[in-house]
Amino acid sequence: MNTETTNSSHPKIKHVLAVMSGKGGVGKSTTAALLAAGLRRAGWQVGLLDADITGASIPKLFGVRQPPLQDGAGGIIPAMTHGGIKIISVNLLLEREDDAVIWRGPLISKMIQQFWDDVIWGPLDALIVDLPPGTSDAALTVLRNLPITGVIIVTTPQDLADMIVRKAANMTRQVNKPILGVVENMSYARCPHCGERFELFGISHADALAAEFGAPFLGAMGLEQDLAQAGDAGKLETYQSADFAPILAAILEHLAA
Repeated sequence: MNTETTNSSHPKIKHVLAVMSGKGGVGKSTTAALLAAGLRRAGWQVGLLDADITGASIPKLFGVRQPPLQDGAGGIIPAMTHGGIKIISVNLLLEREDDAVIWRGPLISKMIQQFWDDVIWGPLDALIVDLPPGTSDAALTVLRNLPITGVIIVTTPQDLADMIVRKAANMTRQVNKPILGVVENMSYARCPHCGERFELFGISHADALAAEFGAPFLGAMGLEQDLAQAGDAGKLETYQSADFAPILAAILEHLAA
């Protein structure tokens, strides 16, 4: 059976952007959240689908705890951030945000599909989908069953991260989804006293990695203490990263083209 779908269930969503890495701990969810917040500040109508079912973190980053509602027809009304971003995440359905979701792959895939089919997203300029690490059922569900406009790959400077990110990139090519670009996170840190820049995890070669994928290198982000604190406090929506600004501009330019 052909599992490819069209955007017929949500014809008023212009762009569906998947943020993936293949490897955990590289800042994929933070990148997805920064992208959603940046697009919203640019005047876009934005939704954010947390497809990382067993490691959901999006509500925490935005300080959102209210559960989604249901309309009379069984549709799911997503939660809303203070800035107007529509959010759906399994964490909003849990009694406590640190409750473990111990599900097998088919049930996880079913939940992701329900987040797409049953949530009343309404008209959106962009729906950002935060993928879990890896190339298993959850990622395959998103890439094959949702009308992905483009995939944004997040990596870090380590060779180990590059190796695993290549797996994610190869997966996107196997299912014929375009890679919108590559973002490198944790590229450097600055000394708080002298401002000197240190490449803690090695020399960056994300531009070469992007070229290998036939995709643009969108930009690099350093380690930012204020960014981490904003996420922990649920205030990432109000944080504006100087490093992320050119990345956002590049994504907007690519989407316009």
